[in-house]
Amino acid sequence: MYEESYYQLMAKYNRWMNRKLYAVCADIPDQTRREDRGAFFKSIHGTLNHLLFGDLVWMDRFTGAPRRNIAMGEELYASFEALRDARDSKDAEIVAWANELREAWLREPFTYTSGIDAKTRKLPAWVLVTHMFNHQTHHRGQLTTLIKQLGYEPGITDLPWLPDLELPG
Repeated sequence: MYEESYYQLMAKYNRWMNRKLYAVCADIPDQTRREDRGAFFKSIHGTLNHLLFGDLVWMDRFTGAPRRNIAMGEELYASFEALRDARDSKDAEIVAWANELREAWLREPFTYTSGIDAKTRKLPAWVLVTHMFNHQTHHRGQLTTLIKQLGYEPGITDLPWLPDLELPG
């Protein structure tokens, strides 16, 4: 019998992939990480920044934390090390939060106002939580492409390779 929820699994996958990609990115010179490569958020640094931005915004909404005064595309941390530390901290928070999710809350309507078009939307919470994890995967896909184009190897990124996922025996 499977003991975890989809969201617990995605939170662990998110943390695992972020650690893997940050480890590879640490070997890329800072100037190279910041070069505009024509990606949606221009550079590797910009994409890493956007991934954290999205998680900050969604987690603030989900937990009821006060809205941060940050805009999409704004550089959250100038140094790679500070960005990496903030990423690791946020991933730990996401894992802990996912472990406390309850089915009843996921079914409830969730109202939020988009920072993109300022429109207020009301959707089931599960749709928005699923979006947060899908958003992470989408942009990490872009990131792995940028990394590989530079000749660096991110390794296997598929969910079945998540450590400790395989059943014993």
